[in-house]
Amino acid sequence: MPIEKTILGDLEICRVLNGMWQVAGGHGQIDSELAVSDMEKYQNSGFTTWDLADIYGPAESLIGKFREKIGPEKKFQALTKFVPNPGPMSNSIVTQYIEQSLQKIKTDCIDLLQFHWWDYNDMSYLDALNNLSKLQKESKIKHIGLTNFDTERVKIIKEHGHEIVSNQVQYSILDQRPDKVMAPFFAKHGIKILSYGTLLGGFFSEKYLGVDEPHRGDLTTSSVQKYKNMIDVWGGWQLFQELLSVLNEIAQKYNCSIANIATRFVLDKPQVAGVIIGARLGIAEHREDNAKVFDIKLDEQDISSINSVTTKANDLFDIIGDCGGEYR
Repeated sequence: MPIEKTILGDLEICRVLNGMWQVAGGHGQIDSELAVSDMEKYQNSGFTTWDLADIYGPAESLIGKFREKIGPEKKFQALTKFVPNPGPMSNSIVTQYIEQSLQKIKTDCIDLLQFHWWDYNDMSYLDALNNLSKLQKESKIKHIGLTNFDTERVKIIKEHGHEIVSNQVQYSILDQRPDKVMAPFFAKHGIKILSYGTLLGGFFSEKYLGVDEPHRGDLTTSSVQKYKNMIDVWGGWQLFQELLSVLNEIAQKYNCSIANIATRFVLDKPQVAGVIIGARLGIAEHREDNAKVFDIKLDEQDISSINSVTTKANDLFDIIGDCGGEYR
């Protein structure tokens, strides 16, 4: 099957995006030469959309090196993030940040700038968006999106007249909080979701099926530490094993991996434009496996088997609140 594409704003993106949080330092040392040659392999396999951020270590510079290496005729999409510390967001401060990103990415226009804000009590996020909109008018930013904003804040942003194409939030079989209020609101306003955490940092895999609960010392990357906490809050290791075993049965039916089933489940959610899957560049790769997701069509029986386990779990919306609540 060809790689699924979709339109975000007027950008054509891959529905499986290569995530670059993994180069930020909590997932092993990155060799930039190896990383860039790995990026070429992703490009040649048709995975041409990258998700990065100004705070992901060398991610933006790697994209810049990659752009130089492959030349202008090969097209890819680099979706970066602007993650400032809360405080005044004057035009000069915002412009300085964006100019830095443009320089590192080696481009004159950012495809999608995803804005994240840590503290809702500081309303300067609206000033930041006003200034990002000015940069958009100057053609330095093509589209503006958000990262980990809740629905209430997105409503405020819309009421202030801002055009938002997407919000990047955690979305997985285990964490279906976006279904509650965000997806219905976004459907009305034409906003798409870019989802991360879909594979729970690798917990959705055969590796964890039928094994004892890992100890803290076994959790060696930032991802698995973060998502083990989510599993604990959701319902614990035993219920997670039950879920893995259902996913494994479905995976065997389609001759694919548990990760493929977990990805397909979220890709089939109506507001989801794409799923971000972390790429540990130069260390490990899952391109062939990721491509299998496009061959799968989950049926009603698959969905109801999955739901039979997830309905036993705690409601994360009640515990954590809307999307992004875990950061605030």
